[in-house]
Amino acid sequence: MPPRRSNKPPPAGYDIIEPVLEALENELRDKVKESNVNKRNTESIWPVHQINWQRTRYVYDMYYTYHRISKQVYDYCIKHKLIDAGLIAKWKKPGYERLCSTYVINPANYKFGTTSICRVPMKDRPENARDAQDPTTGCLGCASGKDAGPRNIFGNKYGQNLAAVQIAREKRRETMEEKKKKMMMMRKREQEQEGENNSNDHGEEEQEDERGRGQNNAQQYKDDGESETDDEEETDDEDDDDEDDFGPSPAAGVWAGSRKLEAESEVIAQVAVDGGGGEEEEDTGNGNRPLKKLRAD
Repeated sequence: MPPRRSNKPPPAGYDIIEPVLEALENELRDKVKESNVNKRNTESIWPVHQINWQRTRYVYDMYYTYHRISKQVYDYCIKHKLIDAGLIAKWKKPGYERLCSTYVINPANYKFGTTSICRVPMKDRPENARDAQDPTTGCLGCASGKDAGPRNIFGNKYGQNLAAVQIAREKRRETMEEKKKKMMMMRKREQEQEGENNSNDHGEEEQEDERGRGQNNAQQYKDDGESETDDEEETDDEDDDDEDDFGPSPAAGVWAGSRKLEAESEVIAQVAVDGGGGEEEEDTGNGNRPLKKLRAD
């Protein structure tokens, strides 16, 4: 996990976000060690800005949007510099909700005292600049507003909303568990019903044996054939049960490993932005909402 400057243990609830933060820290360490061959000079530091954005966005959304962590955990991350407090401060201001980095809004970093091309909405860009990226961060467009930029501002896995991905995985896991419980209950009922039927059949067979003693061998062969047929049907049913599909397992890693999961996470993130989600609108007392949402109320 990211280094801490104190021996004091993290607050309760930190384990919810610790695996993701640790995975991002390892990813950053690997990217820094990669060779820069066939890369532009500024392209080699793209992962630094992008992972910083993703890590900060993850903690921000887990606290403000989904209320999955406490204020103590959130403050702990800021205090120990696990996330970018300056970037979060900008996200709370109208017009900067999707800002990729504080670097791109500093006029001192660009010619003529302007900001980066990624801050210009897509509709206001010339045709030849629609696919332009910021040379320092690799951002495709982080302007605010409808259709102002791509949903994934980096166009890669570092632009995914990991908080929404985690929520989507939890919902998928709950759905799979519910389906599994239903199937187990159905099997249990079938076994109980089968046991009752076998008990009834056994009693009827004893009565038939008492009445049917002395019958010819042909009748006995007929009864044996019917029993064998019943056994084959029961075996087929058991094979069908063994092939039941409880749905796909969650993708490995912290990023969405499938398009379906990524699409589900994007829907969850969009609902949170629009304020249409029930749990997103509920105030759990973890902290104040960002300034923009307070003004909207």
